Amino acid sequence: MTVPVSIEFFPPNTPAGHDKLVQQVVPALQALSPEYYSVTYGAGGATRDKTLAAVRGILATGAQAAPHLSCVGSGRAELAEILATYRALGVRRVVALRGDLPSGTASLGEFRYAHELVRFIRETQGADWQIEVAAYPETHPQCRYAAQDLQHFAAKMRAGASSAITQFFFNPEAYFHFVEEARKAGVEQPIVPGIMPFHNYHRIAQFAQRDGIDIPRWVAMKMEGYLDDTASIRAFGLDVITRLCERLIAGGAPALHFYALNQSELVLEINRRLRLT
Repeated sequence: MTVPVSIEFFPPNTPAGHDKLVQQVVPALQALSPEYYSVTYGAGGATRDKTLAAVRGILATGAQAAPHLSCVGSGRAELAEILATYRALGVRRVVALRGDLPSGTASLGEFRYAHELVRFIRETQGADWQIEVAAYPETHPQCRYAAQDLQHFAAKMRAGASSAITQFFFNPEAYFHFVEEARKAGVEQPIVPGIMPFHNYHRIAQFAQRDGIDIPRWVAMKMEGYLDDTASIRAFGLDVITRLCERLIAGGAPALHFYALNQSELVLEINRRLRLT
């Protein structure tokens, strides 16, 4: 079975974290031959330098990197400078996002929406760039209506996006329904499901509650019933995510994008179970 994978990191906050990511985590994950590693970008570019450092480190290993880029709080000149830096490094893939407005910041910047950023990147960088955008199978947490959210997504794709990566989810039917609706809206590009292993159940549950992501009740009840039994939580979490991936692959998902949280063990084990390595 051959299913492409990609892996997402956050920029480490410390030199030790950076060294661990570049010297241990990336080399371990290279066993999966990922298409690329994406690196997140803080609100308003808060982690700009750390994102760039992580990208440089990943590129130094010989792997491909795809930095996130947010338009909130940034102008055309600043964004052009960032893109020029990445182009000089040999980067030809970026994850284009609107981003969230940092607390205490009044201005959105020159672009209000992600589709404007996508169009700017496409017009200034050309056809050789791969532009990824975000998709939300269970609707963006800041959007009240699924139909409106789908319109925003379709606008990003029409603006020049190459493909999309979804927010993580645990209900495969949410993904399949979203893809079906996107196709009806004229979206033809690949929509890659985002996969979040249960690195830490309570932390993932907090992420899910914040972003309006449904954790099936039976999964939550079983996880909570394990209390502090970390071995059982790990084993059950691996089973749940492996079955999710199997269902997605069987249903025609074009690839899998793993939210690794700067760790390699669970991602490697899930792919071993899927026999993708």
